[in-house]
Amino acid sequence: MPAVKSNRPVNLSMGQVLAVNLRSPVAIASILHRLSGVIVFLLVAVLLWILDKSLSSPEGFDYVKNVVFGNIIVRFVVWVFVAGLIFHFIAGIKHLLADIGFAEELQSGRIAATVSLILSAIGIVAAFVWIMF
Repeated sequence: MPAVKSNRPVNLSMGQVLAVNLRSPVAIASILHRLSGVIVFLLVAVLLWILDKSLSSPEGFDYVKNVVFGNIIVRFVVWVFVAGLIFHFIAGIKHLLADIGFAEELQSGRIAATVSLILSAIGIVAAFVWIMF
């Protein structure tokens, strides 16, 4: 057996991966950015159907307003979509700024990730109040 340390990758359990990644705001923002992209992608068809139905006729608009949005579950799904869209947009702006050279260093990247998480949280709470009440 060789006495040299192997450089091969080590398979970590999901708990170990989360324990390492949930300490860093950059990792949290990255994971949430991907998750919000999936949420927006999956729910865009539902929102397009609602938009199509509401624009089809005055009766369709009344149906969407009274029946569809009268259901708390539908409003929650719309809020999840809007929350995903808000976070994905703000994190995308952070990525675009990093692409042009702003907040590329470790410390400034952590600050930018923290700011994007805080701005997103404010927007998501405001969207919850707006949609649910």
